[in-house]
Order: sequence, then C-alpha cells, then structure tokens
Amino acid sequence: MRIYLTGASGFVGSNLAHVFSHEHDAEVVAPAHEHVELTDELLVRRSVLATRPDAIVHAAIWNDPAGLRSDLRRAWAAYVGATRNVIAAANALDAHFVLISTDWVFDGTQGPASESEPPNPINTYGFLKACSELLVAETAGYGTVARVAGVQGVHRARARAPRAQDAGFGYLVLSLVDALRAGERFAVWDSPGINLLATPTLATDAARLVWRALQREVTGILHCCGGEHADRVGLARRAIEVFELDPNLLDVVAAPLEAIPDGGVPRDTRLDARATARALDVELPDLTAMLGRLKAEVESSWCPA
Repeated sequence: MRIYLTGASGFVGSNLAHVFSHEHDAEVVAPAHEHVELTDELLVRRSVLATRPDAIVHAAIWNDPAGLRSDLRRAWAAYVGATRNVIAAANALDAHFVLISTDWVFDGTQGPASESEPPNPINTYGFLKACSELLVAETAGYGTVARVAGVQGVHRARARAPRAQDAGFGYLVLSLVDALRAGERFAVWDSPGINLLATPTLATDAARLVWRALQREVTGILHCCGGEHADRVGLARRAIEVFELDPNLLDVVAAPLEAIPDGGVPRDTRLDARATARALDVELPDLTAMLGRLKAEVESSWCPA
C-alpha cells in the first residue's frame, strides 16, 4: 500500500510513519512542509497526483495555540483549507482519506463521548478540528475521521518531545519517566483549567488502528484510543508502577497560570471507543498494557529516549 502522509515530522505523524513503513512495509510518501504547502490547492493536487497513493492520512497541524487565536485567517487556512485541499486530491484518485482528529472536539461535559456524540468544541483548536471533520463527512468520497486522545509515546522525528507537560495529556508519561530515571522530581499538574480526564493512548497503538481501518476499508468516525480512562495523577502513578520508578519523586501541584490557555480547555475528554473496537475487530488495551508497550518502546534500541 502506498500512503501519502502529511505531518510526518510531528509527534503523532512520526509514529504513523513508523507503523506504516516498519510494521507493514507500506510505501510512505511524506513531503516536507517546505516542499508542499498544504494551503496551496494546486500544489497539493500536483503532489498527490504525481505519487498516486492508495490512501492519504492527514495528520499535519499548525501547532501553535496562541497563534491559532491571534491569526484566525491563517488558522482557518492551515486546518480547514488544508483539509479541503487534501480531500479534493484524494477524491481525484478515489483514494481513502483519513483525518487525524482529537478528543478536544468535545466540551468537557460529554465524556465518555461515543463516536456518534455531536462535537461541541470550546476552543479554537477543537473548533477547527470539528470543522475539518465536517468536511470529511460532507465531501470525502471515501473518508474516515480518526480521533486520537491523550497521546503518549516517543517522538520519532526528534530527540525529545517538544515540551514536558501542557494543558492536555500529551507527552506526559515519557517526560515523567525521563525525569524520575534521572533522579529528578516531576510535578504533575492537577487543578481546574486543564484537561484532567482523558483516554490515554500509545501513539503506535493509534497508528495501528488507523492502519487497520485502511486495511478493512472502514469509513466514518473512529476513536483510535486506548481502552481505559484515567485522570492525570492516576496516569502518572500507574506509569511509575509499570516503569518501576520511585513514587516519592512525584509531586502533585496546581498548573501554573501561564500554562492555562485563553479560550478554555475541556476538562473531561474521555472517549467511548466500543463501536470502533467492533468495527475494527480489536480489543483495546487497558492502561497497564498500554504503558507496558510504551516501556518496551523506550527500552528498544531504536528509541531516541
């Protein structure tokens, strides 16, 4: 299978590329941003038609929360405009299109949200992703929305994750593990104004679910996430158990005010993925199994951690 992948240099995208190429021997076409500007419809179409993929997985985002709020025109183009352009290119080839979306399309009161729960985003990022999801439903000839959540794992395009912790769940476990293994203290945030409940997901597990959707030609909305919900502190403590680290090095503190973004963050983004599990015929991992797989990835020779 030949897969055209956008955003391959990002956290989720780099794990998609790894699973597609290393586990399934797929041919991954991953143009860099400087070579294909996704907001340029003609350039996107030319690039896609030149490579003629069987599927397109669109994981690219403009990852700048402050910029999304201050430059709405650019934000709209980077998310909705880019998604429209990539869908049009996929339709020209009758290729399967997959949008990588997020649990942040929900408002924090809907969890555990099923695949059929209507989105109700409360911030710019969630709004732009929800609009992009609607484009898939309305315009993709053969389209899938793959929502990911609380993504953990190694960044396969960088030596380290871009930050240790933010208002979401991303990067949390590996940052904690790196600190505690070095004998340093780690302060996990637990206070209003941030994402406190989610469904933690190993990045490679999410990628495997996307691959299975491509193989089985499953369309519609999928929740490509783990099988057990957690709060931030509970996730940190379970990670300490699985990685056999010193629990006395863990602190629980309020999130610094500068870490709480303007516009709000959904408190509870737990996803109900039972319909996805049935559609893909898989059993979603519990938290301990997911963390065990992450530990194996960290300790394997190709991991940059």
